[in-house]
Amino acid sequence: NAARVAPVAEKRQAYGIAGIASIFGCSHRTAGRIKKSGVIDGAISQHGRTIVVDVDKALYLYSIK
Repeated sequence: NAARVAPVAEKRQAYGIAGIASIFGCSHRTAGRIKKSGVIDGAISQHGRTIVVDVDKALYLYSIK
């Protein structure tokens, strides 16, 4: 009996303001405003100047704002 393992979905990540801009298809300035608004804070991990965004969570949080 072989153990069955469910496939693990790979977490999609984007990096920086440019990553936020590519997720939402907007300018860097608008991406900065989205980040500053706090709407997607639950999807953002920031250490110093490095910003890592969980793409799926950001899209979900933005859709329920």
